Amino acid sequence: MDPTDVKGTQNSVEIENLARFAVEEHNKKENGVLEFGKVISAKQQVVSGTVYYITLEATDGGKKKVYEAKVWEKPWLNFKELQEFKLVGDAPCGSSST
Repeated sequence: MDPTDVKGTQNSVEIENLARFAVEEHNKKENGVLEFGKVISAKQQVVSGTVYYITLEATDGGKKKVYEAKVWEKPWLNFKELQEFKLVGDAPCGSSST
C-alpha cells in the first residue's frame, strides 16, 4: 500500500511529536544541534505498525532547512524508530512558523 497524506498534519500533536523525536534522534546519532521548527507535511504507510514520512523544517546553525524523516511506530509495543533523516534543502525564504 502506498503512503497516504496524513489529514490535518500541521495541527497534529502526534505528528509534531514524531517530528521532534526524529530531530532528537538525528542529533543523538550525528552529534547534531538541529532545532525543530515546524512540520511541513506528512504521509503515513500502514505496515506492521505505521511508517510516517515527515517533511519538517529545522534550524541548523541559524539557517532554516528542510528535512525528510522516516519514523516507524508500533504504539502497542511502545516502539518508535527513526529509519531515515535527510536534508532536502534550504527552507523557502520568507517562510514563517505560523
